[in-house]
Amino acid sequence: MNATVGLRARIALMSAHCAGMIDIVALPVWVGTLIARFGFDPQQAGALATLFLAGAVTASLSVASRFNRLRGRWMVPAAYAVSAAAFLVCMRTSEFETLAVLHLLAGMATGFGLSITHGTVALTSNPHRLFGFMQVAVGVLGIAYMAAAPQIIAQVGGAGLFAIFGGIMIAASVITALAFPKTQPVQTEVAAHGVRSARLPRAAWCAMVGISLMNVTQAMVFSFMERMGADRGFTPSDLHVVLIAVGIVNLIPGAVAAFLQHRLDARNVVLAGATAQALLAVVLVSSTAFPAYATSGAFFVSAVIFTHIFTFGALAKLDPSGRAVSATPAMLMIGSAIGPILGGTLVKFFGYGAIGWAAVAIDAVAFCFYLQLRNHTAPPDAPVVKIHPQT
Repeated sequence: MNATVGLRARIALMSAHCAGMIDIVALPVWVGTLIARFGFDPQQAGALATLFLAGAVTASLSVASRFNRLRGRWMVPAAYAVSAAAFLVCMRTSEFETLAVLHLLAGMATGFGLSITHGTVALTSNPHRLFGFMQVAVGVLGIAYMAAAPQIIAQVGGAGLFAIFGGIMIAASVITALAFPKTQPVQTEVAAHGVRSARLPRAAWCAMVGISLMNVTQAMVFSFMERMGADRGFTPSDLHVVLIAVGIVNLIPGAVAAFLQHRLDARNVVLAGATAQALLAVVLVSSTAFPAYATSGAFFVSAVIFTHIFTFGALAKLDPSGRAVSATPAMLMIGSAIGPILGGTLVKFFGYGAIGWAAVAIDAVAFCFYLQLRNHTAPPDAPVVKIHPQT
């Protein structure tokens, strides 16, 4: 039976989640700074973000299959410490090749810590609710980031971006070192007899692909939202307001998803989420008037956040062992890794409109994969890992 974690442990899980999900709030300023302050073209800037995310995917895929044999109590803070070091070294260089290696290293470390964090959340008594409130914490971070980052970067230059990232990772490392929950493997009768763990059901794989595809759209469009607005003549103050609005709106879906856990069918939510994301993307990339641009931009990220929470809850039920959910960073970031470089390439050769049509096509495929959740069956009982509630 899964355990309820204490307040200190929940705070540690939230801090690790916020640091690990930095791309979901930072991409517009991240890519925009690489273009405006470092002189990279959209394709190069997108490639650096992609390398960070690709590193996270690689680490997450490695962790997911071994999750029940790992001890996150010290591995998570160590991982975020390595990520912090890589970002702080980025402050000392402007060479593309060096930044590429450092982005890859930071991504691998971040993905390692985040994968263990998400797997641990799956072992709590109510993963859906906890994950919902963790997404609220990401919204709080987003408001602070969007309010402060452009100002800091304007004053100290591009190095300020990496100083912020380094500071966030240091904070996560310290908090998790103090309070990350301990996990204790408990062998079930199946495991004790040496029988292999049950395979993940087809519906779980389809859900993973669906959320990955939605994150391709998320990263592809959101990475260029700030540059898109600047190129259309919107003022820096207008764009700053939109970025702050994104953070404020992102507070909403986590709390709402937690409240509606037993009131909405996850199978319907994910289908609606893919549809809403495609519509918002089309409006965002085609808007030349500021009100339409600002409104669609403010709500764009919330579509994937809301859908992700219900996908997370569904996966936790489909695979109680935590293996599927521990691969969450891979699901999210394999999509996010493709998004910036794909978006940069489309923008470079075809303009912003191309990423809108690409979003429609990608979300249509995601919709088809999510349809498979309608016929899923629950898997056999999986090995359990207890969480010490006192931590």
